[in-house]
Amino acid sequence: MKTKKNRIISAIILAIILLTTVGLTAKDLGKNVNLGLDLQGGFEVLYQVEPLHEGDEIDEAAMSSTAQTLDSRVNVLGVSEPNIQVEDGNRIRVQLAGVEDQTEARELLSTQAELTIRNVDDEVLLDGSDLVQGGASQSFDEMNQPMVSLQLKDPEKFRDITEEISNRPPGENLMVIWMDFEEGEDSFKEEVTKEDPKFISAPSVEQALNTSDVMISGGFSGQEGLERAQNIAALLNAGSLPVDLKEIYSTSVGAQFGEQALDETVTAGLIGALIVFLYMIAFYRLPGIIAAVTLTVYIYLTVLGFNIIGGVLTLPGIAALILGVGMAVDANIIMYERMKDELRIGRNIKQAYKKASQASLWTIIDANITTLVAGIVLFIFGTSSVKGFATMLLLSILMSFITAVFLTRILLSLLVKSNFFNKRLTWFGVKEADRFSLNEGKDIEHLTTPWDKFDFVGHAKKFFTFSLVTILAGLLILSIFKLNLGIDFTSGTRADIQTSEEATVEEVETELEDIGLAPDSITTSGEDMVVVRYTKNLDQEEVTTMQNTFDELYGYEPAVSTVSPIVGQELAKNAMIALAIASIGIIIYASIRFEWRMALPSVLALIHDAFIMIAIFSIFRIEVDITFIAAVLTIVGYSINDTIVTFDRVRENLRKYKVINNEKEIDAIINRSLKQTLTRSVNTVFTVVIVVLFLIIFGSSAIFNFSLALLIGLISGIYSSLFIALQLWGILKKRQFRKTDGSLTVYEEKKKNDEKILV
Repeated sequence: MKTKKNRIISAIILAIILLTTVGLTAKDLGKNVNLGLDLQGGFEVLYQVEPLHEGDEIDEAAMSSTAQTLDSRVNVLGVSEPNIQVEDGNRIRVQLAGVEDQTEARELLSTQAELTIRNVDDEVLLDGSDLVQGGASQSFDEMNQPMVSLQLKDPEKFRDITEEISNRPPGENLMVIWMDFEEGEDSFKEEVTKEDPKFISAPSVEQALNTSDVMISGGFSGQEGLERAQNIAALLNAGSLPVDLKEIYSTSVGAQFGEQALDETVTAGLIGALIVFLYMIAFYRLPGIIAAVTLTVYIYLTVLGFNIIGGVLTLPGIAALILGVGMAVDANIIMYERMKDELRIGRNIKQAYKKASQASLWTIIDANITTLVAGIVLFIFGTSSVKGFATMLLLSILMSFITAVFLTRILLSLLVKSNFFNKRLTWFGVKEADRFSLNEGKDIEHLTTPWDKFDFVGHAKKFFTFSLVTILAGLLILSIFKLNLGIDFTSGTRADIQTSEEATVEEVETELEDIGLAPDSITTSGEDMVVVRYTKNLDQEEVTTMQNTFDELYGYEPAVSTVSPIVGQELAKNAMIALAIASIGIIIYASIRFEWRMALPSVLALIHDAFIMIAIFSIFRIEVDITFIAAVLTIVGYSINDTIVTFDRVRENLRKYKVINNEKEIDAIINRSLKQTLTRSVNTVFTVVIVVLFLIIFGSSAIFNFSLALLIGLISGIYSSLFIALQLWGILKKRQFRKTDGSLTVYEEKKKNDEKILV
């Protein structure tokens, strides 16, 4: 009796310790999360690095030098933890989350910072190579006006230059100071006629100056002039860029917009997760409570792991974390359903736990590894937020395995071995009246299920017809309407403008027209979001004007994204490559663990799911953006997960036959396997759908399309797993049977407890 109590107390204490640890440290853990720019505001820009002069070579040294220069400039801004990465050999991605003045940051990054001193004929007298490194500073002249101080390396050279200029006639004895003079385009004689000339200043020189100190003044009036002088000094000290930077992608998010997106998405996810916990407890009783504990620990460990590897959390990353709850739930459900089945055929609770633990382990491993393949491919071919999503997905798979396999078994084992529940099977969702006696010799296939009257194989033609009609209709619609591609795949600029409840689309459009930025298209997204698009790329000044205008009107800076055609084409190409590689990887793994007749239908089913998502997005003209790729590949993982679990039960049932003597036995195996796993499939998808629905209804509008794609894919995924993949396997297996002499050996004994399927 004492041992019973000790094990129960141990389980309770362990659960309390885990939950207390989570509760006491969760707040600090949350503070340490490195938020992406979509959650705290900021901007991201992708530069393509091109030669500054004809004949220059963009090698590794040039890229490293450029990245270091950009890093030096970012340090001037005081941005905490900037992310600057060299990509694809000739690209540099800069992510500045939390930067307050995005306009200043963009200008500071992209300015060439090549200071030249010229005469009125635009001939170079001095350039950046003549300056002492780090010798620039912002100071004030005798009139307390801002100026920039420089230190020269060779005072004699400066004396000779100033002597030559001083001997010129009045009006031509000017030393013109330029920042980023463009040969062939800029001219002093043209700029001097303008009210706001491009050159910094043009002081006259009356005599030779034998000094290493140069003062640039006269072009920096007011607060704006002070900031300009400070930037020039900072740029000169940070160094000039050794290359030309071409902006091919950028996105910016206001701080308020990011904070709101974070609050909405986290709240939606927590509510969804709470409902999942309640559902698990109601359906599985005591194991459901264990699931709630382990799922809480899973979320905690996943975020902890993300912090340890220095990950940047984005909106899609939060979605991956929340969706990982579904995967962790699935691992629990696989074991709990099997345990209920073992209890129903008459095994005692210890026997049922042991059998369920053994039978479910490899099912969970197979399902997780196939999803892992999709996650790895997504990480390799994804960029920016998609890569962050993949990182969180991979961590989720690892942590769900740790918690749902090891922690669940530890807690459940303590309770089972206490013997307290030997006669209390209702705690595990099983009524005594629903159990057989073990002496009756019943097996799991003899158990009744809610699906017993349904003949899955008998309706196979209807399922195939429905899918075929849907696919043909989708092809027709796609050929007519095409996909509503967002700027991620085309090019141009998109702005998400957060408005007040009273604002209308017409008012937003009028405001845009008033500032000279009439959109090419304008739509609504949710109750208080207006989405505007431009086929051209807005420049820095236009983006700044838009953000300032709507920040004053509604208190939110619009989130603005600009994409070049190069990036869009690469995204589409990488998505196709990712899907192809993921499919090949899954086929190889499933062929090794099962047989190719199971692997091929599994991949065909997931391609079916991906196409259904694409077709529905085309029909309803829903915008396809970069997160859609993440959604498609996530569904690839979920679809294969569900299919593999079902095929695992097929393999188990094949072991019982060993030899197939007629085609009806193949049909019986399919029907039996589906009936045995359908409750698990429905429960798993239902729990994930709950979370996704809350993300759609209450989550940030920034991931609405992503969440909607997931919902469509989840429904399509369970349909294809149940009604397409297994039916295709049945067709292939029957063809194999027909090539035999009426007796197909599907399993042979190699040695005790070691069987393998024959292909």
